[in-house]
Amino acid sequence: MRTTTTVDGLKSLVGTTLDPSDWFEITQGRIATFADATDDHQWIHLDPERARKESPFRRTIAHGYLTLSLLSVMFAQVLEVQGTSLAVNYGLNKVRFPAPVPAGSKVRLEAEIISAQDISGGVQIVVAATVACSATDKPVCVAEPLFRYYR
Repeated sequence: MRTTTTVDGLKSLVGTTLDPSDWFEITQGRIATFADATDDHQWIHLDPERARKESPFRRTIAHGYLTLSLLSVMFAQVLEVQGTSLAVNYGLNKVRFPAPVPAGSKVRLEAEIISAQDISGGVQIVVAATVACSATDKPVCVAEPLFRYYR
């Protein structure tokens, strides 16, 4: 279920844990498309046979930055801010990839609004983002993205 608010209502959500996003499947095709987009063609991502033999994970895994790149689309599923003229990803305070995302698994976002402050023309929020994976109990991405919403 998506939480809906306005730019001015963002500050009232500090400390709120949002409902999780939908699951996103991480197919080998998605991994290959990301590899082509970023020119990162390391075998650990693209060669299932070699990964089975040589990788400690025994299968191909997604790029950490592929997982990170899904934060925006997953966050849009959990929070809708109405009445904005513009919303932007402002960056990250920190990011870690505690576990790999195997090809064929699914990921979803769990998020908490940890701060909100006024900026010129809007509000900036900081989110405690944890990406869960269907293949492991350990988080696959832990990050603090910043989003700016303008009136």
